[in-house]
Amino acid sequence: MPASIQASAISHIALCVRNLERSLQFYRDGLGFQVTKDEVQDTSRGGLPHLYHNRHTQRRVVHLRYGDAQSVPFLVLTEHPGDTVSGAPIMLDQVGISHVSFTVPNVEEITQRLLAHGAQTCGPADAFRDANGHIRTVFFLDPDGILVQFDAGGEG
Repeated sequence: MPASIQASAISHIALCVRNLERSLQFYRDGLGFQVTKDEVQDTSRGGLPHLYHNRHTQRRVVHLRYGDAQSVPFLVLTEHPGDTVSGAPIMLDQVGISHVSFTVPNVEEITQRLLAHGAQTCGPADAFRDANGHIRTVFFLDPDGILVQFDAGGEG
């Protein structure tokens, strides 16, 4: 078996969204993530044109961090102002990155917070109760239908 690469962490997770303001309502306003970068970038030059399925002239990029302002990985939301983006979110049985998961100290608390904020769960909010009746994990859909999981930690 080859030696593992010497990576120290996953640096960021990037999500392309249809409406950045709507996504910010979920991640920033609903979850309390902090915006640490918000800029419009030219996507017609350099390496970026090679990373797109369709051509775009610009993108708006927002970096979001949770908890400690230096959290890793951080979340990147990308919107292409004025352009239509293609694609659809996937579920657990489809090829691709199926969801983003955050370990939180109290899954029930975050569940109630997001429900009060109007967020939509993927299935019943209490579908993953443990033997003691505690919610150990919950899945929500962000405004683009991307699965976002919150769990109590561990590899269960």
